[in-house]
Amino acid sequence: MLDDVRNSGNRELAKRRGKKKKWHNGKSVLHCGMIRNVFLAAMALSLASCGVAQESVTKPSGYVSEAPLPKGWPEPGPYGEVVRKKLPAYRAAFTTAGGRGGSFWTLFMHIKKNDIPMTAPVEMAMKAEGDDMQMASMAFLYQNDEVGTPGTSGAVEVKDIPASEVLSYAWQGGDSAQKVKLAKTKLEEKLAAEKREASSYRLLGYNGPGTPREKSTWELQAILK
Repeated sequence: MLDDVRNSGNRELAKRRGKKKKWHNGKSVLHCGMIRNVFLAAMALSLASCGVAQESVTKPSGYVSEAPLPKGWPEPGPYGEVVRKKLPAYRAAFTTAGGRGGSFWTLFMHIKKNDIPMTAPVEMAMKAEGDDMQMASMAFLYQNDEVGTPGTSGAVEVKDIPASEVLSYAWQGGDSAQKVKLAKTKLEEKLAAEKREASSYRLLGYNGPGTPREKSTWELQAILK
């Protein structure tokens, strides 16, 4: 999935620069758009342009933090098990423009234009496509509801999302289709045991390609009805 995102993002950049390159098929679901230069540029922009408060909470074992979490957002983990979480209301910029790589680039340009800091995680709404799950939209979460203003600007829509309760499965490593499928299976088993249903699923990516793959944190969430 990492390669797919890098390829998608690089294609978008190549179009903008007027260059032609040969691309190869990959296996990524998120790292779409999280190519090294774009992600690190976004991080540098965020940290340089805004006074971001240092996180004071304890990280889960092995978690590599690259950007602050939104206000009140629970940390990822524990790894390898299904847990219930309550998530606060939050504000985020959403887009479906240009596939995975194009979506990341569109959101990056949005936060750059509006001097909005980068946070983690990057959110991807997921939809079933055969036996796999594919990204339906991508979102950059804002630090709090005092940042930005709800509304539509071009291909980006800023929305306030209500608080929710989710079942979550987190892991470290790659974000291959097989890993996401395993996480979904674990969530479905828990949903069945509790006689609950999910209204939707979302994949959260906490790290870019600057973090070793084995240290990258992912979290698939089933949003409860």
